[in-house]
Amino acid sequence: MYKLDKGIMMSVYIENELDYELPGRYREIVNEIINASLDYVKCPYECEINVIFTDNEGIKAINKEYRYIDAPTDVLSFPMVEYETAADFNFLEHNSVDYFNQDSGELMLGDIILNVDRIKSQAEEFNHSIIRELAFLTAHSMLHLFGYDHIDDNERAIMEDKQEEILNMKGYTRDYEEN
Repeated sequence: MYKLDKGIMMSVYIENELDYELPGRYREIVNEIINASLDYVKCPYECEINVIFTDNEGIKAINKEYRYIDAPTDVLSFPMVEYETAADFNFLEHNSVDYFNQDSGELMLGDIILNVDRIKSQAEEFNHSIIRELAFLTAHSMLHLFGYDHIDDNERAIMEDKQEEILNMKGYTRDYEEN
């Protein structure tokens, strides 16, 4: 359980499907960006989020099973909430059985699946750190869990602006260097 800046608690369950241990900083960055994202959209609830670290083969299998795309991708997001308007939590109070964990009372936001192989290759491709790429993909996924999408150019521009604002709040600018 992690405490958000504004005093709200959340549960982040992280699973590593890789055959090696991830640097501890990966978990720290994921939690930091999840916190920042929740603060950014002013989520009024305690939340539950599942994060899975996998590789090209693992995410390819998930992508094929759930999206019928037989190819690896960098990240997948599976939101549990069907928003009427992105990041508008007002309707949830009337749907507590559907969206809240009955044991913990937490809002079940959904699942994030991160492909560590692509995080590393994209960091190199875009000439920034692995940590910055991890932070970027986590922010991107969190926005999907809040109902944002990038189907058309307008939605994509809005989502990109929000991603950058979240990352800038935490200092993960495009020129971020790992210490």
